[in-house]
Amino acid sequence: MKRTITRIVISILALVVLLVLAFKLSPYPAVWLVRYAFEKEAVRVDEALEKFVPENIRSIRNVQYDPSDPNSLLDIYYPKDAMAAKSKLPVIVWTHGGGLVSGTKDHISNYSKLLASQGFVAVSIDYTIAPEAKYPRPIRQLNEALAFISSHADQFAIDSTQFILAGDSGGSMITAATANLISSPSYASITKVNPGLRSDQLKGLLLYCGIYEVDNLNSEGAFASFLNTVTWAYFGEKDISNNEYAKTASVLNYLTDSFPPSFISAGNKDPLLAQSKRFAEKLSTLGVHLDTLFFPESYEPGLGHEYQFTFDEDGKQAFERSIQFINQVLSTKVGPDSPSMVPAY
Repeated sequence: MKRTITRIVISILALVVLLVLAFKLSPYPAVWLVRYAFEKEAVRVDEALEKFVPENIRSIRNVQYDPSDPNSLLDIYYPKDAMAAKSKLPVIVWTHGGGLVSGTKDHISNYSKLLASQGFVAVSIDYTIAPEAKYPRPIRQLNEALAFISSHADQFAIDSTQFILAGDSGGSMITAATANLISSPSYASITKVNPGLRSDQLKGLLLYCGIYEVDNLNSEGAFASFLNTVTWAYFGEKDISNNEYAKTASVLNYLTDSFPPSFISAGNKDPLLAQSKRFAEKLSTLGVHLDTLFFPESYEPGLGHEYQFTFDEDGKQAFERSIQFINQVLSTKVGPDSPSMVPAY
């Protein structure tokens, strides 16, 4: 009996040691846990939005934007009569979040339909998540998708002169980097990514809850463990302090006054709120056309990460402000003489 108990104890200890080693030697164990939690929640949030979606939205699903890449799929949503009327609509291309290690375009299907209901073509894209893909592969994929959409615009009732790029969380990070390399040839050169659009095609951005400084992340508290896992998975190493190329992912450090007009928001209880505020402050300093939606620190109920997908009063406000911003930048010539937008705090 004692020998049996001893063997069980030894087996348990050996298993614990193996698990500890697994978490220390590879990001995969932690990534699998994150994926399970994140994707379960993403499905729930998307399903909750279904009741708000009008019936007049049509879709084209699983279009492959790169024949050589099985992960290169996108979905297109548009108002029912758009194709029949042969009218061309502005396009919103949304890159999903999920901490760069989880998520799919399917998780924002209902939100994409809501965007399309406002008179746009909405496109949600898939990209290869980490650790399966490392920086800057998702950025390259977004640009490949943009080039595909632009070249097939007539087929999908899209006005190729009016692109809006949008993203949430990790998708915001990918979107901001893409916008910067489209508008700044020097950034395209140092990231070694070819732009998928001309700068005159890109009219504005919607950026929710993003990461914009990978070398200035909060390294304290429970959220730090998650960020460490994401960094390790996305860059292939735990510490990027000596990796100069990895640091180019900190798009905030490479912004110029040619960056597109932007709408930026994050909840008052979002662990990444400081990232959004620093990004907005930098764009404001550069004189970039800007609108923001932030909330007082004491705002109740507290709004966490990805608050915009919860279509309560605050989520609806964010949606309405996003649409107002898009319509404003599509109808106004942006430049030194254009009216400035007043940030909301």
